[in-house]
Amino acid sequence: MTREDKRKAILSGALTVFARDGYTRASVDAIARAAEVSTRTIYNHFADKAVLFQAVIQESAARAADAQLAVIERHLRKVTDLEADLVDFGREIATPAGDGHAEHFALVRQINAEAGHIPQAAIDTWQETGPRRVRRELAGYLRRWTEQGLLHAEDPDRAAVHLLLLISVADPSYQGAVPTEQEIAETVTSGVRAFLHGYLR
Repeated sequence: MTREDKRKAILSGALTVFARDGYTRASVDAIARAAEVSTRTIYNHFADKAVLFQAVIQESAARAADAQLAVIERHLRKVTDLEADLVDFGREIATPAGDGHAEHFALVRQINAEAGHIPQAAIDTWQETGPRRVRRELAGYLRRWTEQGLLHAEDPDRAAVHLLLLISVADPSYQGAVPTEQEIAETVTSGVRAFLHGYLR
């Protein structure tokens, strides 16, 4: 393997282990086994577990954010019916991720569960590369619609947070449960209507 191939293998193996075991319990030995490289090879690429974790979450969050930005672009670039288009957007963004991002969101659940034990730099990197980037893009559309007179969002960034929270199907009492299509549709539709009730002119 080339040096770049080894780095990719390490990041892939580390994502699998961190998503499964969390940051605290994950060991470099386990990551080496998952990546099929030696621990020495890992330390040749990354100074320690904290540096490796930050690289993993940055790359993983960037890929997940790219996919979410594509959903935003697909549904909101040209709005013809604000409620219907927001519902379609919400249903896709709230649908459980496929195989391509399942490990990332498992990793996010691990971060939320042990945030106090994870280096702050890694959390900041994850937030900036993933969630904040997505919120800024969504806020841009809300700002544009406000300028066009479709909405009244004095603070588009806060409005984006409100919308994402209202269409979220996450339920901490059923962690790991997969919502049905009907549950997603009902949650998103009611969430969009609540959002528009607060932000329509």
